[in-house]
Amino acid sequence: MLPVRLSRARGWVVRALALLLALWLALMGHGTATAGSGWVGAALSGQQLLPALDGATAWLNSAPLDAQALRGKVVLVDFWTYSCINCLRTLPYVRAWAQKYGPSGLVVLGVHTPEFDFERALPNVQRAVKDLGITYPVAVDSQQALWRAFGNRAWPAFYFVDASGRIRDRQLGEGRYERAERMIQQLLREAGRRNVPEDLVAPQGEGTQAAAGPRAPASDETYLGAARAEGFVATLGQLRTGGRPQRFSPAPRLDLNQWTLAGNWRVGEEQIEAPQAGAHISYRFRARDLHLVLGPGQPGRSLRFRVRIDGKAPGADHGSDTDAEGNGRIDAQRLYQLVRQSTDGRERLFDIEFLDEGAQAFSVTFG
Repeated sequence: MLPVRLSRARGWVVRALALLLALWLALMGHGTATAGSGWVGAALSGQQLLPALDGATAWLNSAPLDAQALRGKVVLVDFWTYSCINCLRTLPYVRAWAQKYGPSGLVVLGVHTPEFDFERALPNVQRAVKDLGITYPVAVDSQQALWRAFGNRAWPAFYFVDASGRIRDRQLGEGRYERAERMIQQLLREAGRRNVPEDLVAPQGEGTQAAAGPRAPASDETYLGAARAEGFVATLGQLRTGGRPQRFSPAPRLDLNQWTLAGNWRVGEEQIEAPQAGAHISYRFRARDLHLVLGPGQPGRSLRFRVRIDGKAPGADHGSDTDAEGNGRIDAQRLYQLVRQSTDGRERLFDIEFLDEGAQAFSVTFG
């Protein structure tokens, strides 16, 4: 998953390019799955029917849904995965739409398609759905069968299905919530629903679900595993798999969007793991928020960590998963918000030290 981060401030030129990209991917039938804070959308021809939903490996919050049985309903399909920051920031809107328009005949269907291997595990998805307060139906798409059936290319992605079962529109990436809600209202009215609300929701997400900052970050999602890592530098140590821990000595200086390691690390394709306490990850970034996808190597463990920004405790700039002193704990495989600044105008040096052995780190994301 490579990040697509299209700033709203770039105007119609960027949106036109994004539209051309979306159309090209659709015509070519292949492409790279993306996640991003930008928006790619295109009105569809209305000829594609809602695909069969029998490829789901499990269903949460409902019995299995059937595409034919959904005829007569307006359906919003939301492709998401629970460690994706862009997906998490859409959830306050999706939950609000499900509650507001459910009585008018809207069915919201979340399709959880994993990016990392740990997101394929049903207990992890079940815990995430509960913790995130999702009560609408969720199709667990651990084998990516529904992803392929829709020809999807991004997290998050909305598909708008009318009462005749045809996909009328789609929207890739977070943002443009007014456009999405107006489409829901339009399809409900076309279906003959009366008293469809005309106002718009305005939810306020918290923590990892809080809205992105007003400026596009100058730092992009960075993977830490050997398969897709970029921007890594070190005085000693290489990002290569082999099963054995390596000793890393950090680079003496980092440029923007470079990162380094210190201490002992075991490098995997998707993640890096600290087999001993005292290991560090450092990253020079410019963005309001910084998140890490982390997890304990052994389920059920609670691992301590400590965050520093420019060598100091974060204070008021701490995230929802750290305190002012920079202390936090890893309790599950998920996304952790470690930095939340009031402004994002300058480069900062982030450092996290793992105080217990066994921590795994997958990717760094920004907002």
